[in-house]
Amino acid sequence: MKAALRILASLAWLACAAAQGQSFPARPVTIVVPFPPGGGTDTGARIVAQKLGAKWGQTVIVENRGGAAGQVGADYVAKAKPDGYTLLVGNIGTQSINPALYKKMAYDPDTAFAPISLLAELPLAMMVNPQVPAKTPKEFIALAKSQPGKLTYSSSGAGGGPHLAAEMLKEQTGTYILHVPYRGGGPAITDLLAGHVQLSFMTVLEASGHIKAGKLKALAVTSAKRVSALPDVPTLSETVLPDFNSISWIGMLAPGGTPKDVVEKISNDLRDVLASDDVKGRLVELGAIPMHLNPVQFTQLIDSDRKRYTKIIKDRNITLD
Repeated sequence: MKAALRILASLAWLACAAAQGQSFPARPVTIVVPFPPGGGTDTGARIVAQKLGAKWGQTVIVENRGGAAGQVGADYVAKAKPDGYTLLVGNIGTQSINPALYKKMAYDPDTAFAPISLLAELPLAMMVNPQVPAKTPKEFIALAKSQPGKLTYSSSGAGGGPHLAAEMLKEQTGTYILHVPYRGGGPAITDLLAGHVQLSFMTVLEASGHIKAGKLKALAVTSAKRVSALPDVPTLSETVLPDFNSISWIGMLAPGGTPKDVVEKISNDLRDVLASDDVKGRLVELGAIPMHLNPVQFTQLIDSDRKRYTKIIKDRNITLD
């Protein structure tokens, strides 16, 4: 009798989960971006959220909760009700690098989230303030070597993809450039524009507008191939560092324990959104590479990048400033 009751309870749960997936969403959805406004993660999230809201016929609210290299916002979502109405747009830093870099986190990165879909790959740009007397990566490296410790670079936060890209450059070129971490890409790019720092690695998505307007000078991109949004900007691998390849990505996640049907419904809807001409065109125009991965594929990406960055952090003895 008990076994039969357990089977009936399981069937009832599955029926309820299926009903949840079919009716989702029945009210507004909040997407948390764990960084301040203006960065690549925020920009990508807002482009996707607008189209997703139109598809659902519901309001999709983008809420910025920055701090601790994205951990404040991530923790908020990790502890939210697992019903699909509070989601996270995280990036390679929050999901793959932070667990490799921080010994203690407020949540268990292995169980706190249910990956939904990758949204886009984000190549990085190596940029300087226009007042910096360097037009190529080789010239900047020579400048840094002539003034060890006098040049500074900003990042979207300690431990993020841009931070590690800069540290990889320093390690491979033997340069000493001081790190100035910020609480997101927006503040980091503001101080680069103002000339308070000389260098930054940021996603092409958040920086292409400033580069095209001549407000920032792009020396190179960090992807293996050139980026269509900046076709005249060479890669680091074709200039001074043949094996250099470091890109970021953004993706959507739900709190761990969110019903599978809801996760799959959101993932399928995101596939349609990312394939739409307006969203795809806008992301490509800004320098992102739209890409949908299903929950299983996205989980595999997070895990593989965590292993890769764990090795990089260990081998190069990268620590938090």
